[in-house]
Amino acid sequence: MQALKMAVLFFMMTIPFSSYAEKAATIEEMVKMYDSSSCKECHEEIYMQWEKSHHARPLMGVKGGIFLKGVLSSAFAPKDIKMATKKNFPCFKCHLPQALDAEDSVSAEIAQAVAAGDKAIVSKLQITCIVCHNTKAILHRLQDGKPEKGVLYGSKDISEHGDSSYAQVKKSVIMKESIFCGQCHGLGPNFDAENPYQCATLYGSYIHSYIPSGGAQSCQECHMKDGDHLIAPNWDDPGTARLLSDAISLDVETLGYEWLRAKGDLRPMIVVNTKITHKAGHRIPDG
Repeated sequence: MQALKMAVLFFMMTIPFSSYAEKAATIEEMVKMYDSSSCKECHEEIYMQWEKSHHARPLMGVKGGIFLKGVLSSAFAPKDIKMATKKNFPCFKCHLPQALDAEDSVSAEIAQAVAAGDKAIVSKLQITCIVCHNTKAILHRLQDGKPEKGVLYGSKDISEHGDSSYAQVKKSVIMKESIFCGQCHGLGPNFDAENPYQCATLYGSYIHSYIPSGGAQSCQECHMKDGDHLIAPNWDDPGTARLLSDAISLDVETLGYEWLRAKGDLRPMIVVNTKITHKAGHRIPDG
C-alpha cells in the first residue's frame, strides 16, 4: 500500500501544471504564453477589475514592493542567484504557477530581476486569466486529465467562445467551489518542500473552523460577489477596508471614576472592556 501511495505521488509530480507541451526558456516567452490581454476585448469590466487586484501583481506585494526579496535571503536561495531553480522558489507554486512549467533559466532570470529590484520585469509576472481558467481549473487530474490546450474553463460550457487562441470554454467542476481557491490560499505548512515552510492558512481555517461551526458560504460568495474579479481586499486600495469592517466588529465599554485611597488622595481610574468578534470564513490575519 505504501509503495502504491508513493507511485501515485510520483506520477502526480510528473504531471505538468499547464496544457503547454513546450517550456518557456525566457521570461518574455512565459509572459507571452500566458498573456490574457485579448480577454479585455470582450470582458473589459472584468479585466479592469483584475488589473487592480493582487492577482495582477503576485510578486509585488503592497505599495509597489517586491516581497520575494526576502526569499532570496532565506534557506531557499542559492549562493549564486544565476543558478536559481524552481526548487529555490517554492513561492512559485502559488504566486507564479506557470514558472513551474518553464525552464530553470527562467527562475534564474526572475531571481536576478528580484535581486536588482527591477519592477518593470517583475510586474509582468502575473496570475493571468489563463492561470485560473486553464492551469488551475482541473484539480483531480488522475481521473479528469490535465487542462486541454486551447480550452478555457468556467462555470458552464460554451461551444463557441470567439477567441482565436481559446475557441472553447468547458465547465470546471471546482470553479465555484472553495477548493478552487484552496489550491493557493492554503492549509498552512508546506511539508512537501525540502525545507518545509509556513504559508497561507485561509483555506485550512475555512475547512477546519468555519465549516464545522456551521458556515455555509464559499470563498467566491464573499470575495467575488456579482463576479467581481478584484477579489477584494486589495490592500493598496483603502476603500476595500469596508470588507474588513463588515466582517469584524469592535465593542468598547468604558467606565471612569475616582478612587479615594485616603483622605485627600483621589485617584482617577478608568475601566475599559473591549470585545472583538468577526464573522469571516477564516482567521484574520492570514499566514
